[in-house]
Amino acid sequence: MPHEVRGVVARKRGAPVEVVTVHVPDPGPDEALIRVEACGVCHTDLHYREGGIGDAFPFLLGHEAAGRVEAVGTGVTNVARGDVVVIAWRAPCGTCRSCLRGRPWYCFDSQNARQHMTLDDGTELTAALGIGAFAELCLVHSRQAVKVDPNARREAAALIGCGVMAGYGAAVNTGAVMPGDSVAVIGCGGVGNAAIAGASIGGARTVIGVDVVERKLEWARRFGATHTVDATQHDPVDAIRALTGGFGADLVIDAVGRPETYLQAFLARDHAGRLVNVGVPPAQGMTVELPMSEVFGRGGSMRSSWYGDCLPTRDFPVLIDMYEKGRLDLDGFVSEIITVNDVEDAFRKIVNSEVLRSVVVFAPR
Repeated sequence: MPHEVRGVVARKRGAPVEVVTVHVPDPGPDEALIRVEACGVCHTDLHYREGGIGDAFPFLLGHEAAGRVEAVGTGVTNVARGDVVVIAWRAPCGTCRSCLRGRPWYCFDSQNARQHMTLDDGTELTAALGIGAFAELCLVHSRQAVKVDPNARREAAALIGCGVMAGYGAAVNTGAVMPGDSVAVIGCGGVGNAAIAGASIGGARTVIGVDVVERKLEWARRFGATHTVDATQHDPVDAIRALTGGFGADLVIDAVGRPETYLQAFLARDHAGRLVNVGVPPAQGMTVELPMSEVFGRGGSMRSSWYGDCLPTRDFPVLIDMYEKGRLDLDGFVSEIITVNDVEDAFRKIVNSEVLRSVVVFAPR
């Protein structure tokens, strides 16, 4: 029997979100019903609202979530009712060409629930990143539910589900940060600061945060930046080179995802340095022009990081463990606690760089 809950829906491109009644079905085979306890307001949700990630409106937003398993369908063995989980938007299928070659973090057939959540009139909702967690209940594929330590604070644990994992993984998994490396991160929002934290934890000797907002640079220093650059006052490429002996950084992470920041990241690398792009481009049709002589002559690598190239069942529990041991400051990412009624205002705060993360918290039942 479907469950009626209140959820945050984007009905059309660019329109303010609405809090409406959402019908969530009981789990079918391989599905899990999750009682959401906390869900971060991620910039990706705003991209959905703006039509930057497809046009399959209406969208049920929210994807950076933690909660408890309410019920499971037939065939589910990895989680059971009562388990505390962080929801992943990648659930490797195990059978696609990438999984079979031992690269499940690139799975080309990530699993989602087969059933749809709906509006009162039966309109099927497109769940953001296959989750749709700005609601008290959401339906996902059971493999999207990753068990974690039940003692972890839900508001903090939820952020591993997207932003923290994406940034941390960009530095540690994709960027392969090594002890003694120099690392520069362009864009010090939630993902960028998670990359800074990852670089610091990974042993980078020099960690440079670059942004145009002083508040974000303050956050960067909190998460481990040894140096910061105000890009309104200094050319980022020149500044990064000056802080790395004139050579450039071993690893530069673009956490913005715009042509100009990508070019800056490319030029700020040392010879054979690595460039990792983890910022989601805010619009279609953007292009990057690079000097071919530099592409060849500078060498190194240029990679995109999808979800921090993570394997959720492996990485989520590790990050929770680091949090509980005081090595990863997840609490520092939680700027405020809000309700589903405050999501539209949280989007405004994202645009104005007022918060790292607003986190929707649902009253326990």
